[in-house]
Amino acid sequence: MKQQGDIWLLHGELTVRSLGAALPRLLALKGADIVLDLSNMQRFDTAGAWALLQLRGQQQNTGQTLSLQGQTGEHTALIDRVEQAIPTAPQDQKKRFGIHDLLAGVGKVVVGVGRFLAEILAMLGVFLARLLYLARHPSQFRMTALVYHADQVGWRAVPIVSLMAFLIGVVLAFQGAVQLRQFGAEIFVVDLIAISILRELGILLTAIIVAGRTASSFTAAIGSMKMREEIDAMNTLAIDPATVLFVPRILALLITLPILGMIANVMGLFGGALMSWIELGISPAMFMTRLIEDTSMDHVIVGFVKAPVFALIIGIVGCHAGMQVGGNAESLGKQTSSAVVRAIFAVIVADALFSVFFAMMGI
Repeated sequence: MKQQGDIWLLHGELTVRSLGAALPRLLALKGADIVLDLSNMQRFDTAGAWALLQLRGQQQNTGQTLSLQGQTGEHTALIDRVEQAIPTAPQDQKKRFGIHDLLAGVGKVVVGVGRFLAEILAMLGVFLARLLYLARHPSQFRMTALVYHADQVGWRAVPIVSLMAFLIGVVLAFQGAVQLRQFGAEIFVVDLIAISILRELGILLTAIIVAGRTASSFTAAIGSMKMREEIDAMNTLAIDPATVLFVPRILALLITLPILGMIANVMGLFGGALMSWIELGISPAMFMTRLIEDTSMDHVIVGFVKAPVFALIIGIVGCHAGMQVGGNAESLGKQTSSAVVRAIFAVIVADALFSVFFAMMGI
């Protein structure tokens, strides 16, 4: 590197091999505007371009300039590419938060919820349309798939549902006994157990457990098929994915969830009766007599009316989430966890709406 007047002449090569010696000499050129002549450069690579950019940054920090002359088009293009590739530190911006940001956030949430509900209703419409089609063309119905999914979502869920309901009955009886003993009303623990389990907790907790098991499995199965482009292959082969994938799964839930709810009711009453016998001395015969005489069938009907609705919610949410899976495993995991949360939340909201409705109807 030689100086000729106000211009510094670069000659030889400015590459990664010579960078260790050339960079300190370049950065030593400071204190005034610099003009570099690259016309005599024999070799020039990305390391040399990076060195010139470092010198330019140093000059800009001191309020000086760096001018290049004699460079070829290749030199200019290389410097531009290196400059674009250098990462820039993110600028710290103070995040403002005001009424406009609050309204914007609320608006985004409302729009997102509205879009999700519209997609869920569309999925429900697709399921009902395919179900009516299969009712008119029963030969196309896949009974093997229905039996398989009924086994997966129904029979295999019996142990955990039974254990959960039994323990809930035990807890209700024990807590009720502790509170009602203070007023000498221990016998009313039978009414507490019967109404709580038959009307609310039996089917609600069953639906929550099934939502955790089934919504996630539906999403994982359909999402994996979507990742592997099996659903695209079905469309190519003129096989309707809704008929093959959605209808057997949701229909299996519609059939098995009421049965699981009945099992949960029986096991919950059994657990409550056992704890009442141990804690309060209420014999099984007395418990059964009190249960039959003082428990209205309205409570049983209210519980079973909810089961098909909960089954539809869980099945549709799980299948919808599976169809939203992208082409990577991260999307599959996100949609699987999201399906469980949405299904459980929707089941609880539906149960609350049922409670308000039956209260207004006087049932």
